[in-house]
Amino acid sequence: MIPILTGLSDIAGDYDALLCDVWGVLHNGRQAFPAAVDALHHFCAERGPVILLTNAPRPIVDVESLFQRVGVPLDCYDAILSSGALAREDIARRIVAAGRTLSVYHLGPDRDGGVLGDLDIIRVGVNEAEVVLCTGLYDDDNETAEDYRSLFQEMRSRGLTMLCANPDIVVQRGEKLIWCAGALADAYEKTGGEVVYYGKPYAPIYEASLRLAVEIAGRPILRPLAIGDGADTDIKGANRMGMDALFVAEGVHAAQLGQLTAEGLAQLFAVPEAHPRAAMRTLVW
Repeated sequence: MIPILTGLSDIAGDYDALLCDVWGVLHNGRQAFPAAVDALHHFCAERGPVILLTNAPRPIVDVESLFQRVGVPLDCYDAILSSGALAREDIARRIVAAGRTLSVYHLGPDRDGGVLGDLDIIRVGVNEAEVVLCTGLYDDDNETAEDYRSLFQEMRSRGLTMLCANPDIVVQRGEKLIWCAGALADAYEKTGGEVVYYGKPYAPIYEASLRLAVEIAGRPILRPLAIGDGADTDIKGANRMGMDALFVAEGVHAAQLGQLTAEGLAQLFAVPEAHPRAAMRTLVW
């Protein structure tokens, strides 16, 4: 049975670093969660480094710009790693390997264009692209993956690889769940297309975050705790790395769970590789 905690302080003494999710835990895309911010402040002061892990398809500077808009203070964590930053690093490697400008089709809204930034690429249509960078749906308020069926057929016919800069299927925005790049990547894979994923639940973002935590703490990190609201990303990713995980229920699974109960948690986490040490409704100290 998965225990339901009253606060992070119930178990914080067992850990020496936090790898904490952002959307659904620290803010909902519209406003910060003050109690979650307070919890991170407490852990930073009393236990060890806090590294934020986000599947945002954006460079870190853009993540922090959003923090400033929604009210997340920049002093409640020690570092950020984003799936967008990892995607950008991979594209840079591909440019070096090619030894020339790379032709990229950007599938996603203009607000995510910072991932490509000043890289040596040229943005082209899908008919000229060498690779596709997917950061999300063009209109995530109204579209679904089904709207991209013909595009995927064209991409597949050209043998294009999709670089998925956000493995999340859905994310919380205010009180609404919206489709993310992970939904498009999943649909493209089902057509037989090749997809490269960055971020959670894949190992590189966890490995990089632990290296950062060691550098910040100036000592080995022996007992990190992952925190997140996504069973298939945050919790499964931590489990794969052999880390304990704390599940925050008031996020992408809130409607599915309803009232937070041990029975509901048992049903949600019946899937192998997704088992948190404990759960909370929201992150509080």
